[in-house]
Amino acid sequence: MIHLTDLHKSFGSKHVLRGADLHVPKGTSTVIIGGSGTGKSVLLKCVLGLVQPDQGTIQVDGRDTGSGDRDAFLAQFGMLFQGGALFDSMSVWQNVAFRLLRGSLKRPKDEARAIAIEKLQRVGLGAEVADQFPAELSGGMQKRVSLARAIAADPKIIFFDEPTTGLDPIMSGVINDLIREIVTEMGATALTITHDMSSVRAIADRVAMLHGGKFRWEGPIAEMDDATDPYLHQFVNGLADGPIETVR
Repeated sequence: MIHLTDLHKSFGSKHVLRGADLHVPKGTSTVIIGGSGTGKSVLLKCVLGLVQPDQGTIQVDGRDTGSGDRDAFLAQFGMLFQGGALFDSMSVWQNVAFRLLRGSLKRPKDEARAIAIEKLQRVGLGAEVADQFPAELSGGMQKRVSLARAIAADPKIIFFDEPTTGLDPIMSGVINDLIREIVTEMGATALTITHDMSSVRAIADRVAMLHGGKFRWEGPIAEMDDATDPYLHQFVNGLADGPIETVR
């Protein structure tokens, strides 16, 4: 579904991506791991066309991302943002139905609200929260609303940016289970970036380790623990000593 070849991106003298290659099979859940500042978020932005790579090619569903209708291209994607990124001035249902109230995916207001309530129920929230505002909800409930928004338009591809950031271990487990269930039900292709190894083990079919602007290792989750790559081994096991430099 997503194929990146020799992707390069620099910001001035800072080289973020240095020839990244990644293949994300259709209908699978791939998780990108790596330390802070390794380019994980930049890579997602390149796929979405928010950042233009300096070199390399990006194909989504066999098509070059730089060609064709931009709105139709973006309509394929859903996104769960790291901090939730809910609009404080909008009610919960308006947040969930954000894409259904405007643009090429626009639906009548009543229909958009009904879809929003359906998606809220899918993530374990009752219809009674639809007219509340994000500030009235707990952090875990806000994350569920964000997940409902990500799936509201039934996207073919869903990006999850640090989906469990700021959540306690129990709620993190709940969100991980929801992500796994929903991605499987929808048959969507999922691409997640995270530091949380419990999330990796809960939602990944495949894992890709990004370091130094390149993918050091990529493979099935079942092979991750036995892989011999020293960068992967250090990161997965949280070791201070290894090829990844740490500030002491």
